[in-house]
Amino acid sequence: MTGHRIFTTKFSKVYPLYLNKVENKNRTKQELDIVICWLTGYSHAELQRQIELETDFATFFKQAPTIHSHCALIKGVVCGVRVEEIEDPLMQKIRYLDKLVDELAKGKAMEKILR
Repeated sequence: MTGHRIFTTKFSKVYPLYLNKVENKNRTKQELDIVICWLTGYSHAELQRQIELETDFATFFKQAPTIHSHCALIKGVVCGVRVEEIEDPLMQKIRYLDKLVDELAKGKAMEKILR
């Protein structure tokens, strides 16, 4: 697969970084998992299985049961780029996830994060 290096990065390697980021801001693993499951449609057990399988980001999103229909409401800047303007569908999904994790870490209310 051609594309950005993040596409072949194992989700299981980034998940602890997401977890550390939110826990440092007094949020929980449960909240992180809720956000990820909301976006991807994975159940908590399926999410854990993806982590155990060391699935890369491309496969993680390809196998996602359903990307939430309200994900287009996720707007803002991640890594200096507006997520709503990203043209590559896979990169956009990854950045949607990054944005949700950022919002969680910044203390935004769950009901606002889960549009």
